[in-house]
Amino acid sequence: MIAARRLDVPLLRSLTAELERRGAVHSVETRRVAVRDAAGDGEVEVARWSVTLDDSDDSYGTQLLISLLHDVADRVAEQLEAEGQGEEALDGAAPVTTTVLPAGMRPEGPKMLLMDVDSTLIDQEVIELLARHAGREQEVAAVTERAMRGEIDFADSLHERVAVLAGLPLSVIDSTVQAVSPTCGAETLIGDFRRRRWPACAVSGGFVQVLDPLAARLGLSLTDANLLEVESGRLTGRVEGEVVDRAAKADRLRRWSADQGIPAASVVAVGDGANDLDMVTAAGVGVAFCAKPALAEHADLVIRHRSLELVGLALGLDQQPATAAHLDRSSEQ
Repeated sequence: MIAARRLDVPLLRSLTAELERRGAVHSVETRRVAVRDAAGDGEVEVARWSVTLDDSDDSYGTQLLISLLHDVADRVAEQLEAEGQGEEALDGAAPVTTTVLPAGMRPEGPKMLLMDVDSTLIDQEVIELLARHAGREQEVAAVTERAMRGEIDFADSLHERVAVLAGLPLSVIDSTVQAVSPTCGAETLIGDFRRRRWPACAVSGGFVQVLDPLAARLGLSLTDANLLEVESGRLTGRVEGEVVDRAAKADRLRRWSADQGIPAASVVAVGDGANDLDMVTAAGVGVAFCAKPALAEHADLVIRHRSLELVGLALGLDQQPATAAHLDRSSEQ
């Protein structure tokens, strides 16, 4: 799969012809997918192939596919930059999503979706929204950034950030719940799992008080997060119990999947920062979503555009949707 603000059709035709030369192309389709990023609401164009390669050095042709897609991605990025449409990715890489999921990695049977929340399931960092009420948003954001890059211990950073909330009234939680927005495509991805009666879950280094109403809104099966301590109607600046850190997230993956009768190899885990590393590497398919390099380099799939619908497309959950526009190699589009 490849996605960018604009895809050059001749390039896609050329890639399809190369894939046909090296094996069998079972399907190829294109579509537009809504995204929401720092530039606002927009769309990306997506092309997806289902192929079997004969002329390759590894069992599934993975390295060959990656190489071919990267070649196309480089050319697409050059075209976008020449047209002044280039986007700056988090790691400075080309503004193009390329993913390859080999047949051997594609989970069979029922699957479980497990997502991080802040900057993954939602567009915001909840702790920063809360800190805004204390006039400390920028200070907290700087600590969050370092934690997500894996530069400082997550539990220590959480205690440091939560401390600035001491004395705030409970009403700040209600306003924060109203301020959070699900990431583009979140409802679509969760809906793909729910229609199949597969569990869609979330585990967060954020807070139960914000995650619970979000989970009810989106129809999540299981959730866990940190609990903000409250006394006399105000936040104390502390959390209750054990911090939900990277080890805890991996623990929830193993425990919840076992409870659901789903092997860990059939779990799709999606995150964006270092705190998600153990969870993403423990899953059958680990997805780095608009992620920091500390996570992206260990993930099976890397999604660079802010739409969770791209995760479902990369997994092939909707292989031939009615809305897909199939690539016509003989057309002049």
